[in-house]
Amino acid sequence: MLSKVVGVEEVLGLIKDGSTVVISGFNVALSPEYLVVKLYEFYEVNGYPKDLLVVCDALPAVPGRGLDVVARRVYECGDRRFLRGVLAPYPGFSPWLQRLIAEEFVAYYSWPIGIVSWWLREVACGRPGVISKVGLGTFLDPRVRGGCMNGLARRRGECVVRLVEISGDEYLLYAAPKPDVGLVRGTTADELGNLSLEWEVALGTTLNIAQAVKAQPNSGLVIAQVLRVAKAYTLRARDVHVPGPLVDYVVVSPKEYHWQVSSYEYDPRLSGEVIPPKSYVKPIELSYEKVVGRRVLLEMVELIKRLGRPIIVNLGVGMPAMVASIAVEEGVENFIHPTIESGPWGGMMLLHTDFGASVGPYAILSMADQFANYEGGVVDCASLGFMQVDRDGNVNPSFIPGVVTGPGGFPVIAYGSPRIYFAGSFTAGKRLIRVDSNSRKLVIERDGDIVKFVNKLYEVVYNARLGLMRGQEVKYMTERCVFRLTNEGLVLEEVAPGVDVDRDIISRMGFKPVVSRDVREMDRRLFSEGVMGLLGEIRGTA
Repeated sequence: MLSKVVGVEEVLGLIKDGSTVVISGFNVALSPEYLVVKLYEFYEVNGYPKDLLVVCDALPAVPGRGLDVVARRVYECGDRRFLRGVLAPYPGFSPWLQRLIAEEFVAYYSWPIGIVSWWLREVACGRPGVISKVGLGTFLDPRVRGGCMNGLARRRGECVVRLVEISGDEYLLYAAPKPDVGLVRGTTADELGNLSLEWEVALGTTLNIAQAVKAQPNSGLVIAQVLRVAKAYTLRARDVHVPGPLVDYVVVSPKEYHWQVSSYEYDPRLSGEVIPPKSYVKPIELSYEKVVGRRVLLEMVELIKRLGRPIIVNLGVGMPAMVASIAVEEGVENFIHPTIESGPWGGMMLLHTDFGASVGPYAILSMADQFANYEGGVVDCASLGFMQVDRDGNVNPSFIPGVVTGPGGFPVIAYGSPRIYFAGSFTAGKRLIRVDSNSRKLVIERDGDIVKFVNKLYEVVYNARLGLMRGQEVKYMTERCVFRLTNEGLVLEEVAPGVDVDRDIISRMGFKPVVSRDVREMDRRLFSEGVMGLLGEIRGTA
């Protein structure tokens, strides 16, 4: 019996020039950071492997870590040989990769996280790619950009999105080169390469990557980074996430390259080993951001009452992420099952570069399985952030002129969820907006100078017309007003106490919305200290 455990230098030299390399990683979580950094160091010394196409299921980087370290070295030495292209859902957490993309050191292709996850499964099955309606009428549609986000990508066209017709309906086919190499990560491997992920915060696409690389034709090379090695066959069968025959080599990483997330080396609450009591959740200070989160929760409570059961929800980054904490404050957390696109169910999601992990999840799915819940409408609703909204209700969540970002998981979630509660501030920029809890109203002392409700979006990432055709219920919730999506576009339905419609809303928009004949005042409980009494509402005792 030969052990698969090797030194990092010994195995990286097996990667060939021109390879398509798939790398796992949701920010720092599941990122084989040691392998990524050492791969470039090996290239610097030996001049190979070069001309690589890197495919990411999310992005194995945050500022100063992982792929961002490599991108910085590539940029600073002006090297255009190491990477020929990158397919990644969200390079926003890698400022140096953004520079490489903007200055066309590399071709940049951007697909949603869910699409990349499923693409790996489809490649593993020997199919040509992913067929989906996700992306129609958006920047992913080949009649717009086809996911090619810079000139180099448009000219090379290695990762393509094609329009296809099935039984008279339009679909998109996402296709890219079959991966030759997979760099993945686990917690423990035995000597035969059986891989377990017990200390990881998610499962990601670890198994899918290995399957896609090993599929015919041209079975490739799978290298796993782990923290520790066990004797052959001593891992519990149910703990093995990737069977050893799918892993060629195992490299043990120093701890500094194997943190759970960017802020935590190891916390058992993040890997689902310990679920803390709800007392650890501290009440959020009353602010206009909390007002938005409360308004989303209020809508979810109405949905719980309407359906007569607990609901499954997705909470996006930003203000939607507050909803889980506010639900605990209100004592209604047992009626809401929050999910995160990386795979966790339940708990309290972490924010910013730690996004993707949850404190105290009660279940963790693979990323492909999680996104099936979103595209298929298994979830009851989703709350997502927004950067721009136009008069028709189309949404741009993340694209800004001059800044290279991507859609992340947004397109799949927004496409499939039967109900969407977009949530965010009404304007952006420097502003001073506070909540007067005594009078229970909103006070706008200085408004933001950046208009978010605009005539024309920089990029369409959610197509409202297609959403209406699918029967979606859509609302747009801000601290000062609430809009509903209709066939006539946005309709203003609620206004915060203390807010003037003409001065504080319409004059701060790039278009004039339809104003309902029956504009209601937003619930004053949103602007009060203490709980809103939502548990009593659900129980019918309010």
